[in-house]
Amino acid sequence: MNLVESFSEFKAGKNIDRPTMVRVLEDVFRTLIRKKYGSDENFDVIVNTHNGDLEMWRVRQIVPDGEVTDELSQISFTEAKAIDDAYEVGEECYQQLTLEDFGRRSIMAARQTLVSRIMDLEKDDIYKRYMDRVDQIIIGEVSQIMKKEVLIVDDTTQNELILPRTEMIKGDFFRKGDMVRAIIKRVEMRNGSPIVILSRTDGTFLERLMEQEVPEIEDGIISVKKIVRLPGERAKVAVESYDDRIDPVGACVGMKGSRIHGIVRELKNENIDIVNYTNNISLYIQRSLTPAKVTNINIDEKAKRASVYLKPDQVSLAIGKSGSNIKLASKLTGYEIDVFRDNIDTEIEDVDLDEFADEIEGWIIDTLKEIGCDTAKSVLALDREELIRRSDLEEETIDDILRILASEFDDE
Repeated sequence: MNLVESFSEFKAGKNIDRPTMVRVLEDVFRTLIRKKYGSDENFDVIVNTHNGDLEMWRVRQIVPDGEVTDELSQISFTEAKAIDDAYEVGEECYQQLTLEDFGRRSIMAARQTLVSRIMDLEKDDIYKRYMDRVDQIIIGEVSQIMKKEVLIVDDTTQNELILPRTEMIKGDFFRKGDMVRAIIKRVEMRNGSPIVILSRTDGTFLERLMEQEVPEIEDGIISVKKIVRLPGERAKVAVESYDDRIDPVGACVGMKGSRIHGIVRELKNENIDIVNYTNNISLYIQRSLTPAKVTNINIDEKAKRASVYLKPDQVSLAIGKSGSNIKLASKLTGYEIDVFRDNIDTEIEDVDLDEFADEIEGWIIDTLKEIGCDTAKSVLALDREELIRRSDLEEETIDDILRILASEFDDE
């Protein structure tokens, strides 16, 4: 029985590095030697990692007959001559050992030890490789469908991974042989074996899908600030552009929705709202409630609470189906949002900035639109310093704008 076959068979399809494998093999064979001879000090173990060949040599000093005082390190001249007639007293005698010298039982025990050590190495390798891939997308084939989980075979490594039902999108339905995309959520050890858990509900899955579809995100021009999801129903994504020439929302959606449509299909028609991120919390909350249009908003920063006023026909849009829209808006902004119907009799309607074209130059209006202010109230909602900083307009210009816009409502 060739003990080294275990190594050759394993090495053919595994990713254990050669120095590590050589150390394991040497350790196993030296253990075999110690059990038979009591010590491995005067033995050489040579492993050929290319073909799996093994050589074991016993090395002893040749002494005259009758002068052997340590059988482990010395050999008599007569015994040495029986091994090789050319040996002389004072030389080192090299005697090659074979596996058969150790007996069948010892060989079987060593083989079992070797297989066990190799399996441990394989488990450590799998654990490390998948730990390095946490939060990355994998593509795999459904191999088995069970009550609480689906087993997925990784397309690149052929390892079996677990997609729990709790990590599946509402509406996910898989058959054996189906190809599935998911992210690696975590890797854990159970009873000494690595278990790789996948997810399709995690916000990071949506982020990775967007990276694949939107080159500007992959290139770092657009940053995904935050993602909140009700998997399979609705998601909100706050994005920010580091290039003033690029509209982050438009880039993520794509021409006629070309970039977002593929993601929506992958997520079982999950409704995805892309929101332009801003440090202005009032404007951020208004944007987070898309597609509803906010009339007025009062913010309590200390309590992290916002009271939002909308026209009656906008209230249901703000709340969303089963409260999904307002729930996600709260998670996105970190503010508890209360929705109120606007009092039409007392509340003054907002006015588009284009209505002020006679008093404000067109390029100034365009500048205000670029920072997310499309209406008079959206401009007035920002304080003077914030407007100056974000628009890069002159202080006098900002003062004139604020005066013109405020006078519209004063007249009312």
